[in-house]
Amino acid sequence: MSFASADEAASRSAGSRLPAEALGATRITRTARQVSQRLVPEERPIALVHDGSTTAVMMATPADLEDFALGFSLTEGLIEDAAEIESLEIAESDDGIEVRMWLSSARGRALAQRRRRLAGPTGCGLCGIESLHEAVRPPRRVGEGFVITAEAIHEGLEAMTRAQELGSATRAMHAAAWWSTQEGLVAVREDVGRHNALDKLAGALARGHGEPEGAVLLTSRLSVEMIQKAAAMCAQVVVAVSAPTSLAVSTAETAGMTLIAVARADSFEVFTRPDRVR
Repeated sequence: MSFASADEAASRSAGSRLPAEALGATRITRTARQVSQRLVPEERPIALVHDGSTTAVMMATPADLEDFALGFSLTEGLIEDAAEIESLEIAESDDGIEVRMWLSSARGRALAQRRRRLAGPTGCGLCGIESLHEAVRPPRRVGEGFVITAEAIHEGLEAMTRAQELGSATRAMHAAAWWSTQEGLVAVREDVGRHNALDKLAGALARGHGEPEGAVLLTSRLSVEMIQKAAAMCAQVVVAVSAPTSLAVSTAETAGMTLIAVARADSFEVFTRPDRVR
């Protein structure tokens, strides 16, 4: 797979500048008001284009866009392997940013047969679902053999917090990270949308950034689509700081996944497969 950029969007994706803007704000307290500046994250329409046709338009943070496009393609089942994207380029216009992907001939034909158009607002909803059955589709079964200690879970969450450059600057971002017992924190991706952050992480891992076995760490709540995406990544363990939904728990159980939530500095709750936590 080759990656090429057509314009300034590439430098954003490569992380050469922080995708945030300083805006004026008036801070009002009980006793005073003060004009100041607040750093806020950028949010732009990102069109994911496969073989010349737009597959999805997502509102997202314009960073790590190669990872985003690849991860979205994988977790939504549009491709099965990163190698099926033969080339990728990024093009920016006044309206937004296009991430243009060209697929292998076999995958392109398969996608053409199930072509759909998706619209994704920030951090919510199942994208492009055409039926109730598809919304609750069975997740991929994850593997066995990975275990993690309680100490490692706390270490991973602390490391993810320290690595959130944009989140630290704006206090308005979600993050998804990959934790390996061999390497520790190996990849972190941020976005205004929790689904987008997880897709960016999936893309980073598919491009070889990280050990194949590890745990997904999330700053967000756990709804069913987050578990479906994590299962597509073959994650045996998912850890989140917020609580899960009932459907997320049952889906994790079906996937054979260990779901850990309500993770705090001194505790966490294991909802499925506690045998992986030592």
